[in-house]
Amino acid sequence: MIRVRRSDERGHARHGWLDSRHTFSFAEYHDPRHMGFRTLRVINEDRVQPGQGFGTHAHRDMEIVTCVLEGALEHKDSLGTTSVIRPGELQRMTAGTGVTHSEYNASRETPVHLLQIWILPEAPNLSPSYEQRDFGAGEMRERLRLVASRDGRDGSLVVHQDVALHLGRLATGVKLRHPLAAGRNAWVQVARGSVRLDGETLAAGDGAAVTDSRGLELEALESAHVLVFDLA
Repeated sequence: MIRVRRSDERGHARHGWLDSRHTFSFAEYHDPRHMGFRTLRVINEDRVQPGQGFGTHAHRDMEIVTCVLEGALEHKDSLGTTSVIRPGELQRMTAGTGVTHSEYNASRETPVHLLQIWILPEAPNLSPSYEQRDFGAGEMRERLRLVASRDGRDGSLVVHQDVALHLGRLATGVKLRHPLAAGRNAWVQVARGSVRLDGETLAAGDGAAVTDSRGLELEALESAHVLVFDLA
């Protein structure tokens, strides 16, 4: 079964320097029908103006994955990490017992466009940690590349939950199948372009929950950037 979450149905926050779309309830946007999917709690699509960003703030007991689509995001945290995240790179931060960080557009000239993803951890009070990896656009081309998993297999980031996150950059007409093991579910999020998911058309910003299925059939209707969460 497929349940589609359309882009224009998402929560929307505009703060001048920030334009943010919320797939699930977040901050002042609350919808009891959309509180997450399985252990996937947040997918925020953010556009941050040049030189602006999120000042130092705290998190705990959350796995946070950041994917930059355009531009560059500067990150600093209480673990002593200072980094810049660019397209093709992913960041994972385990907030655990508590961490503070800031995120700013690294450019004074161009906006940064990103997805920030929150996943509920498998246990509370984990030790805070940080990881960043450059997968490169080539590794995601015409396939679903594993970029985050519980065991870090295939060079993926380690997420402390039974989740496998795949990213794909698909040219028009490319078709892929992603099998789902018994008892698994999926969330598909289209970051750019459009795809057909088991006969359902999804455009940029759309997402879909997939349950009671043994696999996903994806076809790029135009050049697309897609995320597939394989969830317990």
